[in-house]
Amino acid sequence: MTSSIYGEYADYLQEILENLTEQIQTANATAKEERGTKLFEHFIARVKTPESMAEKCRRKQVPETTYSALKSMHDSIGIRIITGFVDDIYKTVELIKGLEGVRVATEKDYIYNAKPNGYRSYHMVLEVETPFKDCLGQLPGTYFVEVQLRTIAMDSWASLEHQIKYKHTIKNQERITKELKRCADELASCDLSMQTIRNLIQESDHRK
Repeated sequence: MTSSIYGEYADYLQEILENLTEQIQTANATAKEERGTKLFEHFIARVKTPESMAEKCRRKQVPETTYSALKSMHDSIGIRIITGFVDDIYKTVELIKGLEGVRVATEKDYIYNAKPNGYRSYHMVLEVETPFKDCLGQLPGTYFVEVQLRTIAMDSWASLEHQIKYKHTIKNQERITKELKRCADELASCDLSMQTIRNLIQESDHRK
């Protein structure tokens, strides 16, 4: 029995992540040369630890197998991209969709369709073609990568909400939920205002 739920494919995951990271960062650098501004502020990438993946399989009540880790679950490789403006999220999404060897398996827009608690983000699951064999024996193999895109404001709210959610002894839960939703809506309004300001500045520059 292997020591990792990822089995013989464990060593591939970091290399797949590094290759995809390089593709996205290179495309961002090209966009910066063309636009004069970068598309995103922060880029966070990780391979989920075998222990975390095994725990997730137990929580989801699926077998703790390599197939479950790499095919049933879609976040063995995860990327979070933080942008300054809402429009840059959608531009980055189009950038990712144009990458060679990348297919979008699923995508969910929680920006225009926010969750009831106020959560906003853009989620994508990518199926990436690689030179490595996958757990189905396919060569070239495909591996899933989960990508989340948020503005700085969305990411700040999500980080705080995540901390609060895991404190199970909180009193006044209903009030806290309402306050979190209110804060999320106010931050969304700020994002909209900042986007409007940038658009006005860009329009002014074009008229010169």
